[in-house]
Amino acid sequence: MCTGKCSKCIGITLFPLAACAIVSNILLYFPNGRVLQLSEITDLVWFFHGILGAGILMLVSVVLAVLGFLGGVYCVVISSLGLIGGPLCDTGDGEYLYPFRNDTLEDNYLFNQTTWSICKEPENIILWNIILFSILLAIGVIEAILCFIQVINGLIGFICGTCMRKRKTNISGM
Repeated sequence: MCTGKCSKCIGITLFPLAACAIVSNILLYFPNGRVLQLSEITDLVWFFHGILGAGILMLVSVVLAVLGFLGGVYCVVISSLGLIGGPLCDTGDGEYLYPFRNDTLEDNYLFNQTTWSICKEPENIILWNIILFSILLAIGVIEAILCFIQVINGLIGFICGTCMRKRKTNISGM
């Protein structure tokens, strides 16, 4: 059996095994379908051996890629909100507030640079926020895309295994 076929068989086998291990470990908490007191459940069940050992840890690379994707999406959402809402600044009366939070899209400070003079302190806070939130937005998008590709790649590799074809070489004259 070539390595590609072996990997495919292993990948197809490991996924249901991991799912069965997780379900089996969860069922150990409910013997005979009953809900028991915590002190009435076998102590070794609490080591989560089916959930963690044979289940989740076996799939950790896909899980980490998914967490990376979620982290990238989180960064995009928060950066977008930071750009839309604008910075916290002193408008001249010594009180820090968000002067652009209730702007409509047409009145948004991002499209109307003349409103930037509202913020007196910290100096250049609007430009500072726009540049850094934009950088974080771009980084979040790139990370989310790369991690999404990694998730898909990991799932395909996990289910299908490595797909390698034998190269036929024409060795003549040797």
